Amino acid sequence: MPLPSPSGAGPMDGVRVLDIATFIAAPHAATILGEFGAEVIKIEHPTGGDPWRRYGTPSQRPDSSLAWLTEARNKESVTLDLRSRQGKELFLRLVGLSDVICENFRPGTLEKWGLGYDVLSEVNPRLILLRVSGYGQTGPYRDRPGFARIAHGVGGLTHLAGMPGGPPVTPGSTSLGDYMTGMYGAIGILMALREVEASGRGQEIDVALYESVFRALDELVPAYAAAGKIRDREGIGTLNACPHGHFMCGDGKWVAIACTSDKMFERLAKAMERPDFIKNYGKAADRLAAREVVDAAVAEWTGSLSREQVLALCVKAEVPAGAINSVEDIFADPQFEARENLLKIVEPNLGEVTVPGVIPKLSRTPGRLKSLGPAFGSATEQILGGLCGVTPGELEDLREKGVV
Repeated sequence: MPLPSPSGAGPMDGVRVLDIATFIAAPHAATILGEFGAEVIKIEHPTGGDPWRRYGTPSQRPDSSLAWLTEARNKESVTLDLRSRQGKELFLRLVGLSDVICENFRPGTLEKWGLGYDVLSEVNPRLILLRVSGYGQTGPYRDRPGFARIAHGVGGLTHLAGMPGGPPVTPGSTSLGDYMTGMYGAIGILMALREVEASGRGQEIDVALYESVFRALDELVPAYAAAGKIRDREGIGTLNACPHGHFMCGDGKWVAIACTSDKMFERLAKAMERPDFIKNYGKAADRLAAREVVDAAVAEWTGSLSREQVLALCVKAEVPAGAINSVEDIFADPQFEARENLLKIVEPNLGEVTVPGVIPKLSRTPGRLKSLGPAFGSATEQILGGLCGVTPGELEDLREKGVV
């Protein structure tokens, strides 16, 4: 699908974001804003830059993995050592000209560098500072390092993932908690930008990786508080509905089927040509009591057909069902094509690169992908010269000192 070229300004046009973070969570918040028009300046340490540049599959550009190209899109890269005196001075000049900073250092790091919010807000009272960390800026765990895998565990999600009686597993091999936290960070920034219009005052946004995961646990908290109920690993099904899980088809592929009401189950029974199921298991309580029998019958049915056949019958009967897609399946799925979920962009020295599309979809001011992750330090001269007034001679001196 070709890259869309919407006309007009994006909803975040005029907002300048300084992304001084590394890896995914806080940078993802900045990426979301950048996709909808914000100017995002990625500030990286002159020695090596963001380690995310080297994470995952290498690309044809030496300083950019495919992960970097995807997740650092629509950003400009500036090298600057925030721990040096001159680097700090230049950074504070940029702070005075910006609206948002995204950071994810351990709590206290910016303060140690003399760049705490008290200093930053003195330079720019309207400044919004997004602070992402493993456990937040407060509490007994605040100084502990955190990553998505740790957040999945501490936040309660990993305990739920896996087969009954088996070991807890990571819920997918992606950094889910990082992306979730980045989205909460973007939401916080949008709310703070709205509020600063009224008050003229910026604020700090404090979000922890584990909190984003914890917030997505359905009824676990009230159920435990009210009745001491502890949900454990339920494998490919769930104890709350039946049939509601994953079923293998005759071609070795899998589908997800979710019957959360009697009406949905009735539709499935008709698709299976099992009118006896409606009579015997038409009520949820009866299905839950005979879960093994019902699930086994559904598995036998899906196992007698190809995935295409199962999905066709479910679609015809309006049964909630979907393919359990591999990334190979996704590239062949017409829904992903129709929704422009796979975007192709041609980058200099890289050729065509396919990346996930922009969401959500706005009808008048849609987001867009202008560029992939930038080359290391590629905008240093442009940004420091254009915004901070650094001359070419001064820039060369800063390079010799390792400030940029």
